[in-house]
Amino acid sequence: MELVSVIMPYYKKKSFVERSINSVLRQSYKNYELIIIYDDKNLEDFFFLKKILKRKNCRILLNKKNLGAGISRNIGINAARGKYLAFIDADDTWSNRKLEKQITFMKKKKLSASHTSYKITNSRNKFLGYRTARDLDYKNLLKSCDIGLSTVIVKKKILYENNIYFADLKTKEDYVLWLKILKLGIKFYGLQILLTTRKKVKNSLSSSNLQKIKDSYLVYKKYMRFSFLKSLFSVFQLSLFFLWKYIKQ
Repeated sequence: MELVSVIMPYYKKKSFVERSINSVLRQSYKNYELIIIYDDKNLEDFFFLKKILKRKNCRILLNKKNLGAGISRNIGINAARGKYLAFIDADDTWSNRKLEKQITFMKKKKLSASHTSYKITNSRNKFLGYRTARDLDYKNLLKSCDIGLSTVIVKKKILYENNIYFADLKTKEDYVLWLKILKLGIKFYGLQILLTTRKKVKNSLSSSNLQKIKDSYLVYKKYMRFSFLKSLFSVFQLSLFFLWKYIKQ
């Protein structure tokens, strides 16, 4: 049973984080380590997390200053000891057999990267919709970011050997990494089971449409190195697919 390193950045999510942590601790797959990267200069929540994390396979890494979710995850990746990397945000949750089912799926099909279907709820746990995982290549993902961060498991060696990490962006930092992985010719395979719940919280960075548009442009222009016009077209295309998913929800 290979070790899975579960990476969770933390910044002011006290209302949700205990439930997220417990969804990891209750996994049927027992060979994992949980790495929380504390990304807040205020240490009040740090001591709260210390109280609820008393297992040997759980660590908290403390950032000296606020670095953002992407860079914090990179710190977690560099500290990870597992063969596989799994990601979860501090307001999302997993079903109890998430790791077990996904690792079994990956090993059976000899995969390097996978994601799962997930449901979306609001801060009061009201069901808002769901997303179905599908097999994705680079061209597919350029049009629409259809990978939920908290559903992803990848082999660590992919990132290490190719020196690819999360981008330094306020949003869309994960989108850059998925595109870089796919650009290597590695597919993301979809496990079509609802194993993750994504919490949609108002006033979060990920809910800011203006920030998303700005960061989407940077994804294409700065990180994918598209021309100005191609970057604008790609942002327009991405926005259309987002609206389509929102209407369909």
